[in-house]
Parts: sequence; C-alpha cells; structure tokens
Amino acid sequence: QVQLAESGGGLVQAGGSLRLACAASGGTFSSYSMAWFRQAPGKAREFVAGIRWIGGGTSYSDSVKGRFTISRDNVKNTLYLQMNSLKPEDTAVFYCATKFKGGTSAKSSQYDYWGQGTQVTVSS
Repeated sequence: QVQLAESGGGLVQAGGSLRLACAASGGTFSSYSMAWFRQAPGKAREFVAGIRWIGGGTSYSDSVKGRFTISRDNVKNTLYLQMNSLKPEDTAVFYCATKFKGGTSAKSSQYDYWGQGTQVTVSS
C-alpha cells in the first residue's frame, strides 16, 4: 500500500520561507511522477508544482514560479517543496500526490495516491 506523509508546514510571516517534505513508502517510486497541490478554505484544490521521478523535469503554476522549488531525493524516496518569499495568499493545506503513469499533470484527478496534507499559514 502506497503511503505519503507530508511534514514541514507551520506559521510564517510574509516574506519568509518553509520547506515541505513528503515521505513516500510502499511502492517503487523510480518511475512515478509526483506533485504538490494546495487547497485554501473555500477554494478548489490547485496544482502547485510537479516533478518527474526520472529525469527530474519540473513544472510550476504561474502563481509560485520563481518562488517555490520542487525537488526529490531518490534514495530517501522523499519529495520536497522549498517555498520562499511566502505571501498571505499562499495560506493553504498542502498535499503531495503521486501519479503512476505518464508525466506530471495539473489535474488532481490523474493522481493515484495522496498524503494527508500539512497546513501552511502565512501572516501579513
């Protein structure tokens, strides 16, 4: 059974930084793509960033491009999201997700497993 566990969320002031981690277990992740999504209160879940497990090709939403960096550690089976220059509008629950086939996608419906989420709150 594939399991994803996020960590690293918290409260930070605007302009600050946080690093999220997603530990993956129960599967062979060498050929999977993974992504970070987020969901703010009253809003739909939205794509933040994605990375192919092989090759490391990345993609980002326009709202985080230049501020967030997605990366992974193949040995530790861990996905990361470095978030810099955080803004109050980045406040949300952040989820990691894995996709067994194909490259990354901005569509949440295409992902097969999800973590439980970690809260990120950015104060102004």
